[in-house]
Amino acid sequence: MTPHPVRPLLLALGLALGLAWPAAAQTPDLPFTAAQIEAAQYDGSDLPRGRSALTAKVQLLLDRSGTSPGVIDGFKGGMSQSAIKAFERRTGLPQDGVMDPHVWNLLQSFATRPVTQTYTITAEDAAGLAASIPTDYAEKALMPAMAHTSVAERLGERFHMDEKFIEFLNPGVALVPGATIQVMAPNPHLRGQVTRIIIDKDNRRVAGYNARGQMVVDYPATIGSSVTPSPQGSHNVRTVAINPNYTYNPDVNFRQEGNDSPLVIPPGPNGPVGTVWIGLTKPTYGIHGTPTPSQLFANQSMGCVRLTNWDAEELAGMVSIGGTEVQFLDAGVTIADVTGSGTAVSPPVADIALPQGTTTPIDTPDPAQPLSLPDPLAAPAVVDRAIPDPAAVPVVPDAAVPATPDPLSDALTGALPEGFVVEPLEEAQP
Repeated sequence: MTPHPVRPLLLALGLALGLAWPAAAQTPDLPFTAAQIEAAQYDGSDLPRGRSALTAKVQLLLDRSGTSPGVIDGFKGGMSQSAIKAFERRTGLPQDGVMDPHVWNLLQSFATRPVTQTYTITAEDAAGLAASIPTDYAEKALMPAMAHTSVAERLGERFHMDEKFIEFLNPGVALVPGATIQVMAPNPHLRGQVTRIIIDKDNRRVAGYNARGQMVVDYPATIGSSVTPSPQGSHNVRTVAINPNYTYNPDVNFRQEGNDSPLVIPPGPNGPVGTVWIGLTKPTYGIHGTPTPSQLFANQSMGCVRLTNWDAEELAGMVSIGGTEVQFLDAGVTIADVTGSGTAVSPPVADIALPQGTTTPIDTPDPAQPLSLPDPLAAPAVVDRAIPDPAAVPVVPDAAVPATPDPLSDALTGALPEGFVVEPLEEAQP
């Protein structure tokens, strides 16, 4: 194709005039290490553009909280921003998806151990890999398994990372058995019971709640498409299958050009439904994994709900057949609308602490009143240590004792998922 003569001229004019080009073109993908992720501190502003050690750290802490950012890749992107927004909804903060000191302080509940770890690749990590995964369903059906195609892909799913981010953190290291690499340190699957799943099409989030109405988990998702939309209304969990095969039936689901007969696709993480199928009482529809976790917000589905494989596996361990309602919200209706959460217009805590040396954001309000400290020069108060007569002490019913408001405790209530257990520091990580 012959280059268009106007484009070089526009480029030259843009450079000469100092015009602003897209942020992605301005932001270099500078290298950083696992040690820099550990040391990353928040300065009170939004997350940096592009890829950064701080964003990787925040993504990992969100992942531990049960508010999944999808893949951990260090980039400030749509899935990370949606996870921050979901975390704000969960903790009673105003929902804007922008990193702020209140979000950072609440995330420290999940920073009790290092956010990265050292891992030595094993022979099992490199075994049973597929050379490639064809797109044609007839060719897929002839394969023994829809296996991972590389060590990086396999470890990416184990450590909730984009496979390219593993290579980014370990430049020049061949990912072969015996090699020692640096990876992120997510928690094991959260435990609990999910009795209600709410699917938010507008925000592309799937949230699970327990019987007390507390949010347990919240995941990014691909939810149908304009051509094949997801269902409407409420349904129930009918089946749960781990590492399932997939039956392609062109007369029931969709038709791939050239394949007019039913086919059975073998199981595996690169299969059409990933490693999990949570079937619904709405026939042919379900919640399942995906072979392309980094593309959840870019892909479209045939009406089902796609999660990362690790998020789908976690959710499958929390639902019960016949006991978990799955509610698809209409367009324009969000999780916050139906749960009444995340409606705050100001943070519940007036002021919070930042690490020494950081700059306080301009929009962070001052405390309503200064702290009242005792005068060090004042004479010490005389304390009456006489033992009171029990008969003279009136008994006040519990209900009559006024409760002291504690906004911080209210904000932290429910921040830790039900069943959350902090792993001992000396315990080996997966």
